[in-house]
Amino acid sequence: MSAAASLRAERVEAAGAVPATVGESPIWHAVEGAFYWVDIVARKIIRLHLESGVRAEWVLPERVACLAFGSAGGLLAGLETGLFSVTLPEPGAAGETAGTAPLQAHVRKLAAPAFPLPDMRFNDGRCDRQGRFWAGTMVQDNPTARPAGELFRFDTQGTLSAPVIDGLIVQNGLAWSPDGATMYLSDSHTSQRLIWAFDYDGQTGEPHNRRLFADLHHYVGRPDGAAMDADGCYWICANDAGRVLRFTPQGKLDRQIELPAMKPSMCAFGGRALDTLFITTIRPDAGANESDGHVFAVRPGVTGCAETAYGGVF
Repeated sequence: MSAAASLRAERVEAAGAVPATVGESPIWHAVEGAFYWVDIVARKIIRLHLESGVRAEWVLPERVACLAFGSAGGLLAGLETGLFSVTLPEPGAAGETAGTAPLQAHVRKLAAPAFPLPDMRFNDGRCDRQGRFWAGTMVQDNPTARPAGELFRFDTQGTLSAPVIDGLIVQNGLAWSPDGATMYLSDSHTSQRLIWAFDYDGQTGEPHNRRLFADLHHYVGRPDGAAMDADGCYWICANDAGRVLRFTPQGKLDRQIELPAMKPSMCAFGGRALDTLFITTIRPDAGANESDGHVFAVRPGVTGCAETAYGGVF
């Protein structure tokens, strides 16, 4: 294990004093110099401008789990009933000021699958290197462990695919290698705890040759949200273990970062040089400590891959 194993993430105080219930989907917006994330249960999107420390919140009509920026502006988001375009009115545009009550986001449904069961929603999502948006679904009642989750592709023409992968309980861990030739996917449920790798055809948007990449039964925690660094290494949040793990492209664990919060949910590289790893966390229903639900950051000594924006128009 490298010296990076001793690194410890620190809380981002400017991200807010009130913890999220389920902090998720961190994403860096380079043009704004801002970091975005969501609180799924609170139905909020949150933004923090790093240099100014100015923070803003928007509330949505449904639980929101994943985000991607549009190449022509705006946000694409996975909510409970489908994929939506999201417009965030700026604080002050109608007399509001930053830091006051959340503003109301404006949403428009773009596409929706035929959910196989009731009480489902989208979960983890991000764009491939060609600008297609991928997102998966899950049954919200996690303890039932129903493998009804599916993974979908939303192409740049605005067409939602049939399920590309099914049989998932808690879909998570989407990421693409820097060259886009490998796709990663995990299932976070306690009965699964698996990460898979696929060969990925960037021209057709089809993954194939599914294989086991890492089994977290042999390590710690459950594999939640992920990020990719410029070396092609895969960073995965080990939920329930208070750590973020880095696996090499060969599936070897070579680094880990400790957090004071036990349930890291997703990580993302940001900052002007993409050299800071931001980590969102979940606040459990029982036994929470003062760190749970807050945002953390660390400089792990590597740079990340910039997230690809959604290439379609919405």
